[in-house]
Amino acid sequence: MRKLLVYLKPFRGFVALVLLFVFLQSLSELYLPTLMADLVNNGVQVGDTPYILKMGGWMLLVAALGAICMILGSYYSAMAASGFGRDLRSKLFTHVSSFSQQEFDQVGTASLITRTTNDITQVQQVLIMIMRMMIAAPMMAIGGIIMALWKDTTLALVIIGVMPILALAIFLIARKGVPLFKAIQIKLDKVNLVQREGLTGIRVIRAFNRTEHEQRRFEEANFDLTDTAVKVNRIMALMMPTMMLILNFSTVAILWFGGIRIDHGHMQVGDLMAFIQYAMMILFSLIMLSMIFVMLPRAAASAARIQEVLELSGSIHDAERPVEPGQGGTVEFRDVTFRYPGAEEPALRSISFEANPGEVTAIIGGTGSGKSTLISLIPRFYDVESGQVLVGGVDVREMTQASLRAKIGFVPQKAVLFSGTIADNIRYGKEDASDEEIRHAAATAQALDFIMEMEDGFEARISQGGTNVSGGQKQRLSIARALVCKPEIYVFDDSFSALDYKTDAKLRQALKAETGDATVIIVAQRVSSIRDADRIVVLEGGSVAGMGTHEELLQHNAVYQEIVASQLSEEEIA
Repeated sequence: MRKLLVYLKPFRGFVALVLLFVFLQSLSELYLPTLMADLVNNGVQVGDTPYILKMGGWMLLVAALGAICMILGSYYSAMAASGFGRDLRSKLFTHVSSFSQQEFDQVGTASLITRTTNDITQVQQVLIMIMRMMIAAPMMAIGGIIMALWKDTTLALVIIGVMPILALAIFLIARKGVPLFKAIQIKLDKVNLVQREGLTGIRVIRAFNRTEHEQRRFEEANFDLTDTAVKVNRIMALMMPTMMLILNFSTVAILWFGGIRIDHGHMQVGDLMAFIQYAMMILFSLIMLSMIFVMLPRAAASAARIQEVLELSGSIHDAERPVEPGQGGTVEFRDVTFRYPGAEEPALRSISFEANPGEVTAIIGGTGSGKSTLISLIPRFYDVESGQVLVGGVDVREMTQASLRAKIGFVPQKAVLFSGTIADNIRYGKEDASDEEIRHAAATAQALDFIMEMEDGFEARISQGGTNVSGGQKQRLSIARALVCKPEIYVFDDSFSALDYKTDAKLRQALKAETGDATVIIVAQRVSSIRDADRIVVLEGGSVAGMGTHEELLQHNAVYQEIVASQLSEEEIA
């Protein structure tokens, strides 16, 4: 947790003010019992009304100053902790944004969300407690002991005898509760994961009548979290009654022995009243410290999870001396082998081919043949294990990621839209795109007709995840987003799968005119979408099983022949 405190540095002024006001508040609270003792001893017992009024006024003034200090301390501690949480969230989000797909796979999206929200909130709350209590509690305890000893050294032995008993009770309760606090954060991850899957996959869940199954999954995770939370709260619930029992017994003991000392003339009534208040301060300070020490492990667990993400270095970095990308959009794979982290077998083996500007290069193969993996290497979502991927004659690892991706218009297999208007989603590809450019890109992507049928046209709202448009409409908007930036390289990862044959044909015809000088790489499942490609790369088991035009592969490549035979009739093949 200490490593995260670096994000508190910009708020050192607020922290200093918190310490000052907590110090002043503690002094006021320590001074009040002494004033009360003087009021009772020198005013009440002798019936001196002016003295009572005078000391009562001082007590009100000291109490008011203490209250003002408490309010200001709370305000500045909240300011410091909230600023700390804000900066840490920003840092975490920025850091996570630099991750490659490998790091996202390693940590998990649901866990990253929990760490950015709940874990930071836990640290933030404990930070407020530390600033408010970690200073006040020791001051009150030490100050209370000094004042109690000053009032009556003999009676102070009661407090000294009670403190070990209180400390032992706190230790035994905390030892049971602390491990459960750590388990809660892990189980919260599980709840977030199940909930996220349930919400994002709601259509599939309903389509297969699996609503009850998902409800059971969520209930299992939810009840597991609840059981742990109940267990830890049941243990922690013992703390306050135990503390109060010890406090009350302490008060009885102080009153008993204090009464004896008053009878013997060793102590005055006012001093006994002040002594009881100092004893309560000391014991309550120990309870405050115990609450911090109970909360600290949970915050420490959260801080460790946050630090784990911050220390997780992205596996993909820009070169120390990056090379400017070459002119032209030639994409070349040279003997490329790639293996997913932890996998025993490579996903791609010795892949070599070249895609040139003005040509359409298609990639086809069975499920799991490595098509999507292959094109993920072009924008450096992953890095190769061996071999090279070159764009414009330059190894992609020698360019900056920004300059590389500026050359590529990427349309993913799963179309992703963002909440906002249709125009906002298309303009995502080019921030300063004009209305005419947006309209032209939509027309080329065969999206203009359905856009204009919507009530607000290009200003129509897209809901989160694009759930208010169909799969085919999502794909066409994704294609329009890539077209509007007019890149040198277009990569379509099975981006026409949700389109009917008529729309597919019209879109390919429009793309041919729009992308004439660019390098076009298409991953496809349907032979009909790629039969006119200048080059078709056939993948099987992560290796190149053939390469050539549709006609060449149809004559000489058994894998391609099998794919074609499974999709086209004999008349269509002829």
